[in-house]
Amino acid sequence: MRVVIAEDLALLRDGLIRLLQAFEFEVVEAVDNGPSLVRALASHRPDVAVVDVRLPPTFTDEGLKAALEARKENPGLPVLVLSQHVEQLYARELLSDSSGGIGYLLKDRVSDVGQFVEAVRRVAGGGTALDPDVVAQLLTRHSREEPLQALTAREREVLGLMAEGRSNAAIAAALFVTEKAISKHTNNIFGKLGLPPSEDDNRRVLAVLAYLGG
Repeated sequence: MRVVIAEDLALLRDGLIRLLQAFEFEVVEAVDNGPSLVRALASHRPDVAVVDVRLPPTFTDEGLKAALEARKENPGLPVLVLSQHVEQLYARELLSDSSGGIGYLLKDRVSDVGQFVEAVRRVAGGGTALDPDVVAQLLTRHSREEPLQALTAREREVLGLMAEGRSNAAIAAALFVTEKAISKHTNNIFGKLGLPPSEDDNRRVLAVLAYLGG
């Protein structure tokens, strides 16, 4: 699986390279600024890009802008964004693109090697990987808005886990209930949100994330 990395901190960039290589990813290029990221994504068309939100020269949203630009040129290009803090504007902008293969993790999650590698693979496969803290803040942002207000406490909990990209089986295991119970909750959620149910888990999660991202 071919990866492009964009991270301006040399130690973290080197750490990401070594970590992904240890799990048999091929890092085709690692860059430290926005313009180089745009060129690398256009040149290599990788299976997934791991991108820091803030890159030189502006140190604002250079990494995200480069990733969004690349996805316009190559729709569905999988991108996993890393950020130091939860920045809702960036999360919403990323999630507004419903073509799949998107992720948003806090950099602290990289220390959990298993979770990070799983997120990279999930995004590369066209799925979604959202940091629990990002999900929590997006849900809080909408907590007073309809139709989320119609959801029960348990349905909100299930929605949060769905938004992280978890399967029904994984949600059932996390909540210590049956898959049948989770299936019922998800059907209720989609009914209340006005979203048609789907057998495609990725489409289902992306639909929820698109709604949460406004």
